[in-house]
Amino acid sequence: MNFNQFSVPYPIEESYKKRVAYFSMEFATHQPLKIYSGGLGFLAGSHLRSAYELKQNLIGVGILWKYGYYDQKRNQDKTLEVSWHEKNYSFLEDTGIKFQINIHEHPVWVKVLYLNPETFKTAPLFLLSTDVPENDYVSQTITHRLYDANVATKVAQFILLGVGGAKLMDLLNFNPELYHLNEAHGLSAAFYLYKKFNNNIEEVRKRLVFTTHTPEEAGNEKHDIFLCHKMSYFCGLSVDDVKTLTGMPENQFNHSLAALRFAQLANGVSQLHGHVSRNMWNKYENICQIISITNAQNWKYWADKQMYKFKEAGDDFGIDDRKKYLKKRAFEIVADQTGKIFNPDVFTIVWARRFAGYKRANLITTDEERFAKLMSNTKYPVQIIWAGKPYPMDHPAISEFNQLVHLSKQYKNVSVLIGYELTLSKRMKQAADCWLNNPRVPREASGTSGMTAAMNGAINFSTDDGWIPEFINHGHNGFVIPKADYDNMATHEQDEYDLNKLYEILENEILPLYYDSYSTWRQIMKNGMQDVRFQFDSNRMAHEYYTLLYR
Repeated sequence: MNFNQFSVPYPIEESYKKRVAYFSMEFATHQPLKIYSGGLGFLAGSHLRSAYELKQNLIGVGILWKYGYYDQKRNQDKTLEVSWHEKNYSFLEDTGIKFQINIHEHPVWVKVLYLNPETFKTAPLFLLSTDVPENDYVSQTITHRLYDANVATKVAQFILLGVGGAKLMDLLNFNPELYHLNEAHGLSAAFYLYKKFNNNIEEVRKRLVFTTHTPEEAGNEKHDIFLCHKMSYFCGLSVDDVKTLTGMPENQFNHSLAALRFAQLANGVSQLHGHVSRNMWNKYENICQIISITNAQNWKYWADKQMYKFKEAGDDFGIDDRKKYLKKRAFEIVADQTGKIFNPDVFTIVWARRFAGYKRANLITTDEERFAKLMSNTKYPVQIIWAGKPYPMDHPAISEFNQLVHLSKQYKNVSVLIGYELTLSKRMKQAADCWLNNPRVPREASGTSGMTAAMNGAINFSTDDGWIPEFINHGHNGFVIPKADYDNMATHEQDEYDLNKLYEILENEILPLYYDSYSTWRQIMKNGMQDVRFQFDSNRMAHEYYTLLYR
């Protein structure tokens, strides 16, 4: 492989010939490469798989995290233990490329590894590492942990992704026509390009596009501008120059706002999120247009092909038999981790994704009496599984996880699993009859887990947020909690309303349907499988990026 004059090593489809470098902090390409935490990585991984399938002229730029995100283990009482273990990957190729960038006014060596497209059927992926003997220990730790909790380390990671990634493009002579930032983590690339093009911001704007995933201002990364300057984030520009260039006079540097001012075009990740983003940012001047490109997941990677074959053949017995087999196989993981034997004939609810306050993992349990009644119902028996990783330093989310662990000890039909990565994620979707998703509206920008659930014969039951308004037709391909006037509700009122509706729909519609009218239930499942197949396959999304964002 010639890395001095790099080109994508497969024939490019004519309509996708524009050269794009896609920058992301995390990529979930396949289970063995543990450089991802959650949704952002799952999305980026699916994007690379679709770019490969469609033969697009796109390459990924990311970071090789020595300890990954973290390993989810258990303490003696089954609560969550956060642990870090070194990862080794013999399938990554050493490009032989080493170069230096400035971090904290100090040259840091960067080594570059390469994921060949044929390894996991993805677009080419270049991964940067500072974990080399030429660096001092502190510089080596920059690429140890994804989303390091230390602020200075995090800013250093942003510099590595942005400046390091942009410099790598020059060394590869790839000459991207567009630099696509998946979230604002890699924004320092804009300052590198600004210097490269003789301080001409228009030259930067021509080449930069930006995807925002955060539906509220507080969630966007902001750092002290003097810290960023001291860390060499701005590639030699003075603080005053940066304030003038970005139009941000204050001392907090807002990465997303700067990205919206430097990019020629940006996108939100669902129709609703595009609308929320435009409302959120329109009070600021000089930001680029924000369009919508709804997130999606790679059907070829995620879907259970056997279920789709039976569906296409009109073989209902085959569908039922396959779904039962998938549940049974997933329940072996439940038994292995928790010692509980789940029954494939029993209605199974799964809540599995990143644990975060607004996602309300424990919502269904907050009315203890109702929950106890639901879990002891003999006419319509129910099993529930929770899984997911909180951020390693998000103590409220870890506490929520642990509360559910303690709760599960009171029930033999409730379990909480650890190790929520790509493989377990797929198994949980196969285990689910009902994929429960109840974020506080409108806090979920897109939320893609329900797409891959539908691809495995699980029926979505969700609050009306993210991608859901574009997908669910209540009672036809899933179930949705009707929106209330959330703007005029206090948080506790919103939680109470959603909880009541959740129980109403579950007890009066979903459970009777599953147990008393399974043929209708199966039809809803098939409708969901059909409706998710093309509209929410990442091939559609990767195509839209070329036609709408890269145009």
